[in-house]
Amino acid sequence: MDGADTARRRPTITDVARLAEVSPQTVSRYLRFNGGLKPATLERVEKAIRELDYRPNLVARSMRTQKTGRLAILMPAMAFNPSRMLAGASATAQASGYFVDVVSAGGGVRPRSERLLELADSGQYEGILSLAPVLPSMENKLHQRTTVVISADFDDEMRGIGELADATPIVRMIEHLVALGHSRFFHVAGDGHFASARARRQSYLDTVERLGAESLGVFDGDWSGESGIEAIRSLPSDARPTAVIAANDLVAAGVVRGARERGWDVPGDVSVTGWDNVGVGQFMTPSLTTVDVDLERLGSKAMAKLIAGLTNTAPEPNDVSLFRIIWRESTAEPPPGSRLAP
Repeated sequence: MDGADTARRRPTITDVARLAEVSPQTVSRYLRFNGGLKPATLERVEKAIRELDYRPNLVARSMRTQKTGRLAILMPAMAFNPSRMLAGASATAQASGYFVDVVSAGGGVRPRSERLLELADSGQYEGILSLAPVLPSMENKLHQRTTVVISADFDDEMRGIGELADATPIVRMIEHLVALGHSRFFHVAGDGHFASARARRQSYLDTVERLGAESLGVFDGDWSGESGIEAIRSLPSDARPTAVIAANDLVAAGVVRGARERGWDVPGDVSVTGWDNVGVGQFMTPSLTTVDVDLERLGSKAMAKLIAGLTNTAPEPNDVSLFRIIWRESTAEPPPGSRLAP
C-alpha cells in the first residue's frame, strides 16, 4: 500500500506497524499501556503515529485507558424539539473532550429506569445524564455502575418541571406593568396538566392581589393561539383589561388577534406579554414582549455537573437565571383614565 492509499482513509494499527517495522501486536501493546516497549521500538512507533496522524478509535482508547470517552444523555420519548438544551449539553461535553450519544426511552419511568441500568452496565459510557426522573429505588444501583446525574427537567411527557417551572418572570412583568400604571389584568393560562402552567397561573393571581390591582379572571387555555382568541372573545363588553399575561407566545399572538377583532389597539388599549421568545415574536406587529428561556444554559449546567462527577471536581458556580424578560412593542403605558391609583 502506498502513501496515497493511506491518505484516502483513516490509518490503522496495521499501517502504523508497517511504517514502524513492528508487529500490530506491538502497536496494540503501546496503545494499551501507553508505552511498555524498548526505547528504540517506542521511538519508532511514536514517529509512525505522528507521520500518519494516527488517532486511535474509541475501542483502542478503551483498551488503553479503560475509558470510552463517551457520555450518554437519556431523554424520554421526545414530544418536543430539545435541540437547544441538547446543544448546550453537547457543547460542554465536547469542550471537555467527550463524545455524546442521545438515547430516547419511551414507556414511562420504569422502562426508562431499566434502560438507564442497561446503559450503565454496557461499559460503553463513562457517564450518563438523564434529563427526566427515574425510580428512586434505581438510583443507588446506578451509582454503583457508573457516574450518573439525574437532572429531571422534564416529566414522562416532556412537560417542564423543576427550574423550568419557575414563574418568577410573571411576577416581574406584572410589577413592571403596575409601575407603568396598569390597573386591570387578565391571564390566559396554559394547559393545567403542566407544572409550568400551574405555576404561572398561581404567580399571576398572587402578584395581582399583592399589588392591589384588579384581575378580570383567568381563562384556562391549552397553549394554542386559538385559546388566546377565545379568551379575548369571552370578556364582557364592559370589561377590557389594560394588560393580558399570556401563557406563551402562541397564546399571546392569539390574544393580539382577538384584541384587534374587538377593535382594541395593542399596546394603545391593552398591553400583551408572552413566554418562550419564539423567533416570529420579534417580527410581529407589534413585536411581542416575552420571556426568553436559556435552554442551552440548562443543558450546559446539567452536563457540567456530570463532568464534575467524572473528574472529581466541583462544578463552577452558575447561578445566572435561565429567564430573561424582553420588553418589546406589545407593552406600554395604559390608556389615560385607566391607571392604577398610587
